[in-house]
Amino acid sequence: MASFTGSFLTVFLAVVVANSSATEFQVGYDFGWQQPASNNTALYSQWASNNRFHVGDSLYFNYKNDSVLEVDKWGYYHCNITNPIIAFDNGKSIMKLDRSGPFYFISGVPDHCKNGQRLWVQVMDPHPISQTPPSIADPPEPYLAADSPAPSSSLGVAISNTPCSIVIAVLVTILASVCSSP
Repeated sequence: MASFTGSFLTVFLAVVVANSSATEFQVGYDFGWQQPASNNTALYSQWASNNRFHVGDSLYFNYKNDSVLEVDKWGYYHCNITNPIIAFDNGKSIMKLDRSGPFYFISGVPDHCKNGQRLWVQVMDPHPISQTPPSIADPPEPYLAADSPAPSSSLGVAISNTPCSIVIAVLVTILASVCSSP
């Protein structure tokens, strides 16, 4: 039972930490998803190159009187709107990046893609879990009065106090107590 509990907790922590680091990117920042001006046709290429996408992240497309089509590589380069993988037309669409590799998106409005409204993102493996060891250091020496005892040295371990790490610690504590109960 202890082996199962340890394995379960390890898998649980890996899933929670990986999911907690996912990011939602708003495509085109405040410009959103629309046909760019004729002098700014590289807008979405530049936007994509300024971001790093991982499995688990998502893209948020904000648009009016338009649509978003996920297409294959050929459809992207030829602005082919006839055979999309997925099509969105609700004005606020979220696309979960569920695998590594390239994703291709174009506008479903004729000629918008040819005028620069297309996006290609390269998705990397999931966000890595930090493997850096905790720092160990002696605490600073306090001011010593003449009659106080000499300080003893101790080792300290740095612990992150982010809300996510606190929630994870509480969940692990609860699961450990539930799983170790007779």
